[in-house]
Amino acid sequence: MTIAGRAVLVTGANRGIGQALVTEALRRGAGRVYAGTRQPLTHPDERVRPMTLDVTNPAQIKAAAEQVEALDLLINNAGVFRYDDLSDRAVLERHLAVNLFGTYGLTQALLPQLTRSRGAIVNNVSLMAIAPLPLTPAYSASKAAAFSLTQSLRALLAGRGIRVHAVLTGPTDTDMVRDLDIPKASPESVASAILDGVERGEDDIFPDPLSETLADSWRSGVAKALERQNAALAAASAAA
Repeated sequence: MTIAGRAVLVTGANRGIGQALVTEALRRGAGRVYAGTRQPLTHPDERVRPMTLDVTNPAQIKAAAEQVEALDLLINNAGVFRYDDLSDRAVLERHLAVNLFGTYGLTQALLPQLTRSRGAIVNNVSLMAIAPLPLTPAYSASKAAAFSLTQSLRALLAGRGIRVHAVLTGPTDTDMVRDLDIPKASPESVASAILDGVERGEDDIFPDPLSETLADSWRSGVAKALERQNAALAAASAAA
């Protein structure tokens, strides 16, 4: 998929990677960019269509789906990140509500548009989906669930012609981890690499220096081999 001329929806579009994705999609010539944010947003580019969208709010998801007449690319980027120790179940439930069920709910609502366009879905998960960080166990668990959802959607939606991408991000210089004294990629470089991966048709996108070091071993590893095998079973079952 090329971005030029396409209709793109980005959640969490007012800061960090989401904001950078809006800018990068416009730079690549997107015809329309729906920018989903919890708070009202203005943008100087007339191609941007701001929408108030809390992905945990079913009414707002429904309203957003009704606003979007045509869609080629859905980027589920909105997320919540907190340091915790799993002592508070409410913290885990909050992470799941946004990072898992928010992605699920918006994707389901926009499937008719994506089916018509034979479009694509990008779920911005995290390297913590495959290697939990004990400082953020609720976030890690929710992203692992979101990655599993992404893999299942990839197999189940292939018959509709919808491509499903997972973005396995490493540390990025956003407000979530800005105080950590570790190397971080810029949101702009990550956004550019994400859309490069979409345009190349990569299933799993490794958009920063840390994640990129793992790309070859992941793509040739046992987990990816099992995913392909299970996807083939799903395709055979659908065809039967």
